[in-house]
This record gives sequence, structure tokens and C-alpha cells, in this order.
Amino acid sequence: MKKILITNANIVNEGAIVAGDVLIKDGLIERIEKSLAADAEIIIDAKGKYLIPGVIDDQVHFREPGLTHKANIYSESRAAIAGGITSFMEMPNTVPNTLTQELLEEKYQIAARNSIANYSFFMGASNDNIEEVVRTNKSNVCGIKVFMGSSTGNMLVDDEKTLESIFKNAGMLVATHCEDEKIIRENVEIYKAIYGDEAPTAVHPEIRNEDACYRSSSMAVGLAKRYDTRLHILHISTAKELSLFRNDIPLKEKRITAEVCVHHLWFDKNDYYGLGNLIKWNPAVKEAKHKQALMKALLDDRLDIIATDHAPHTLAEKNTNYWKAPSGAPVVQHSLNVMLEFYKERKISLEKIVEKMCHAPADCFQISKRGYIREGYQADLVLVDLNSSYQVHKSNLLYHCDWSPLEGQTFHSKITHTIVSGHLAYEHGRFHEERMGMRLEFERE
Repeated sequence: MKKILITNANIVNEGAIVAGDVLIKDGLIERIEKSLAADAEIIIDAKGKYLIPGVIDDQVHFREPGLTHKANIYSESRAAIAGGITSFMEMPNTVPNTLTQELLEEKYQIAARNSIANYSFFMGASNDNIEEVVRTNKSNVCGIKVFMGSSTGNMLVDDEKTLESIFKNAGMLVATHCEDEKIIRENVEIYKAIYGDEAPTAVHPEIRNEDACYRSSSMAVGLAKRYDTRLHILHISTAKELSLFRNDIPLKEKRITAEVCVHHLWFDKNDYYGLGNLIKWNPAVKEAKHKQALMKALLDDRLDIIATDHAPHTLAEKNTNYWKAPSGAPVVQHSLNVMLEFYKERKISLEKIVEKMCHAPADCFQISKRGYIREGYQADLVLVDLNSSYQVHKSNLLYHCDWSPLEGQTFHSKITHTIVSGHLAYEHGRFHEERMGMRLEFERE
């Protein structure tokens, strides 16, 4: 691998911003010093730019295998790299659902051939695969995913005894999608009676409401406390759920953690009137008061991680009526831009963005030697220019689905370079695909 020297960078790492140089050799960060004199095949002058650890996204849907008309691991990992995401953890609701160890390993093989970013995949849980779940290797698999709400195929886990068995026997991190199916079904009937087939997308947060989220999340927390399960609740979307989480102990001591997704911080219910199904997600984007509460909880550490829940669909699939349109949208190319826009608005510091997008995912999932700018760590690094603007257009999108709910948005920062496991994978809009990303490893007892 080529030796890389980054000079004159503003290094954002571990709660501080310091000027310095970074030398990368054999894929690792070899030296970090105020001023380095070293030979290197690649020298990057980062004067005026900010160097951060590569973003780790713990929740994406890259749709392979089985749904590659929407996306695939190659296309979406390229979009992620362009957005400063160097590592991702992908969900099991592909086709077939990832419910056996053999199917799980097949996804790893696809990523080894095609992923530009580093990768890990969740093992899926269903109502009848506990034997497969407990076979999961906690040293090289990010976690067990449990859908406690509407999902795809056989992925909805709604049997109470099965849930208890998973929480009791998983033996590793369990990540949950929490929405109460009974409340959702009751609300669907109410709104179908009102609107028939012509419901506006703005009813989505009324159907998948605060109570549906809280009832399911509180159940998950109760099970985790009963069985001392390492629980991570995905995409918190309501103010009410925030009471379930602690900020009085360090992240590394928490047994129950939670994340917020960028779209729940960026959009609110008013945006349905212009964007409709393009911002239909599960859990739903809700009223503005919720995104304000989520930002506050992110800053005071009740929420631990910022993620995307990147979930592409084709425009044809989205451009149907509300009841038929699938939930989810593409986000990975712009999630860091969104958070940097909040920084520009003085809502969050650069140090906090790095903590929640880089350090915290590494700590939460116990990823080996990633998520920080430290000597001896894997060189996952991103250079950001905070003084360069661009507008999101269809022409500069990298998603296979070829659309974004952020089209037309002007961002006032750019990701200029992305280094993945010591390889310069992206610079100024150009990709270098001579090397693929690496499988994430985890340091767990």
C-alpha cells in the first residue's frame, strides 16, 4: 500500500481540534505530530481543512441480495465513501432475509468483492430462528437485528416468548427497530376509514405515532434490563422515548444505548406537504417539537450515535399512493453534510459531530481499532472543506436509485478526501477502486 502523508490539517479528535500532520503506512496511522518530515508516495496538503475519523454508519440497507433494482453494495458503498462514511453495518431484510449463518456469510462474500467501504452485516432474528441467532460469531458480526414493528417477509418478531428468548440468549449486542404493531394496525384502520385510498403522506406520523414508538421501545428496555442484554435501539424519533435513556454514565458503561438518524433531525411533519412519500420512513418523521428534543438529547448524551437508516427505493415505487409507497430513502452521501450544516448554524460543535458519528459507533459496537485518529489504528480518515459549497442535483448523486429527498439543498461544506483502511479511495470527486474495504472486527469478551 502507498504511504500517505497528510500535512497542515486541523485534526478533530477526542474532544479537541489541533493542528498537525498524519503519516499512514501499511494501512495504519503510524505517526501523528505537529510537523512531520517523512517520505510518502502520496502527500495531501490539508491547509485550511479539517481531518476527522471516518464516519461509521451503524444502520444501512444496501439491498443486496435480492433487491438490486433499488441499490447494491457497490453503488451504495461508493455513495457512502463520497459522503465521508468509511464503514457501514447493513441490515438483514434483504431477499432472502438473512436468517441463517450461511446467508449471512454470503453477504460478507459479496462485500469482500464489491464494497469500497469497510463493512459488517447484522444477523436477522425471526419468530423461529433462535438456533441460528445464537450461533452468531460476536468477534466478526456487528449484532443481532430484531424488528419489533412492521417489516419485510418473516422479519417481524411479535411473539413475546421469542423476544424473551432472543434477549436472554443472544450473547451479544441486540439492535431493535421499535414500533408497536398493534397500535399501528389500529391507526391504519382509522385513517383508511377517513381517507379511503387517498390518504395524504402527512398522516404517516399519526399512524406510526409517539405511543407506538414508546410502547415498543419501553418493552425492549424492560427485556434488556431483565436479562442484562446489550441493547441498542435504532432510529429514536420521539421526545417521549428519551426518558428511557441515561446520560449519567459513560457510553462504555452503558448496557442500553440509542441512536438518532439524520432525517429525524432535519425534516419534520411540515415537509410532507412538499416531499410526500420521498420522506416516508419508519419510524415516521414527526412534528418539529420532536426533532428539537432529539437534538437536545444528542447534545446531552441521552442519544449516543448519529446514523442514517439509508434505505433506497425506486422513484416509481415512491410515486404511488401513500398506502402502497414503501418506507425509506437514500441518505449516506449527505449525512455528514447535514450535520456540518447544523454546525454552520451553531447547533452542534465539530467535536460533538465526530463523537457521535465516529467515536461512539466504535465504542458502542466495540469495533477494533477504528473510529479514532490514533497511532496504530486503521487509517479511516476524511478531509472536510468547511469553506466550499455545492448544491445537490440528480447529476451529482451516486445512489443506484438516482434520487434524493435533499435535491435542491445547498450544503456549505464538502468532503474532499476519504481514506479507507489506509487506501485513498476518494479525492475531489474521483474514486480509486484498486482496493476494497475490510470486514470489521470486534473486541468483545
